[in-house]
Amino acid sequence: MKKIYLLIICSIGPVLLQAAQLVRGPYLEDPTQTTLVLRWQTDTPSVSWLEYGPAPRCNQIMTISPKGTQHKVVLYGLVPNQDFCYRVYVSNRAQDGVQEPVSGSFRTLFSAERKVINFLAVGDTGSPAAVDEAGNPQPDEAAQARSNIAALMAAEKSDFLIHTGNLTHSGLDVNANAEFFSPFQNVLRNTPLFVALGPHEYGPDRADRASKSFLATNYRRFHNMSWSNATPKYYSFDTANARFIFLDTNAAQGAVWAPELDEKSAQITWLKSMLASGTEKWKIVVMNTPAYSSGENGGHPEIFKNLVQIFEDYRVNLVLQGGEADYERTFPMWRGEAKPRGVTYLTLGTAAPQPTKRVNPNPSTARFVAARHYAAIKIVDRKLSAKIYSDKGKLLDSFDLYL
Repeated sequence: MKKIYLLIICSIGPVLLQAAQLVRGPYLEDPTQTTLVLRWQTDTPSVSWLEYGPAPRCNQIMTISPKGTQHKVVLYGLVPNQDFCYRVYVSNRAQDGVQEPVSGSFRTLFSAERKVINFLAVGDTGSPAAVDEAGNPQPDEAAQARSNIAALMAAEKSDFLIHTGNLTHSGLDVNANAEFFSPFQNVLRNTPLFVALGPHEYGPDRADRASKSFLATNYRRFHNMSWSNATPKYYSFDTANARFIFLDTNAAQGAVWAPELDEKSAQITWLKSMLASGTEKWKIVVMNTPAYSSGENGGHPEIFKNLVQIFEDYRVNLVLQGGEADYERTFPMWRGEAKPRGVTYLTLGTAAPQPTKRVNPNPSTARFVAARHYAAIKIVDRKLSAKIYSDKGKLLDSFDLYL
C-alpha cells in the first residue's frame, strides 16, 4: 500500500505528515450463513470505511468504522452459499481523503442441502525471531517456512481456515503480527478464521491463578471469540453437511482458567449434546492437546481418558489436533485398536517450530512425518479427502474417509 504524505507550509517551516497505515488485516472471523466479522488495525487513530456486497458488486453496501486503531465491523443481512467481496478504505492523516482500498472476499457458511466444503488447517504458527548472542537478526528458517506455507495456502481454494492453536510462541499480542497476521495476510483477507485455543494463548504463567487476565489482554484483542451455544473458549458451527466442534483442552496443559474436562464438567456436557444432535453429519472435532501421538510428548492421558470414548460412542469422524511439532495420522481407532469404523486423529502441529522426531512409537500411527506442514481438506457429500503438504509444497500424505 502506498503511503500518502501532505506537505504543510507554516511559520516554522515544512512539516511532513504520514497517513495512517493498516498494520493488521483486514481479516475475517466468525462467519455464519447470514453474518460475518471483519477486523483490521491501523497504526494511528483513523476513520475507516467498508463497502461490500455479493461478488462482483463489492460496493453495494457501505458502512463506517469510527476513528480509532482497532476496527471491527459485523456484517449483517448476508445470505447462505454466497460469495461476497469487500474493500476497506483508511483515511489519510489530514482527514481529507482516503488511501487506495484493500480488497478481499469471503464465502458465507453453507445451508444443509449443499454437500461440498473446502477448508484449510494448520497448527502452531508461532516462533521467536532468530537472533545471535548479541541480539542481531539471523537467517530465520522458521519464519521462511511460515511464509512459504502462507503462500501455498493463499493459492488454495478454501471456504475457511482452521488453526489448531498456538498462534504465537508467547501468546502476546505484540508478537501476533510478525508470527501470524503479517505472513498469513493474503490467506486471512479472503478466508474466515476459526481457532482452537492452545496453551500459548493462556500465556507462559498459565498454571498461576494470577494469569486470569492474560487471555483477555492478548488473544481477545485480535480474535473474535464466537459464543455459539457455549462459551468463547469452546464452540461449534455447522456448514453444509458437517459439524465442526472446537474444544479447549488446556486444563490438561495446566491452564488454571481453562474449562474443565472431567465427566460432569460443562464443556463435556455441551460436547455430548453437540455430538448427539449432529445426526447424518460429518463430525469433526478440533482441539490442541493430542489424544494419540507418537511424537516428542506422546498422547495426553487426561485427554485419552476423558474424550476418546466419547468421540467413539458418538461416531466422530475426524479429530484435528495440535500439541506436537510434527505431522501424524492415526489409523481409524476404536477402543485402543485400529478398526475400519473408528476415529481418525490428525496431528497438525507445526507451521513454524522446528519439527521433532517420532520418539514414542505407537501402533496407532498410520503416517508420521517430521516436517512443517498444512492440510487442504475437501468434503463432497459422503467422502472426505485430505492432502497434507510441506512448506516446500511436497505432498506428505493423502487419505480419504467415508461417512
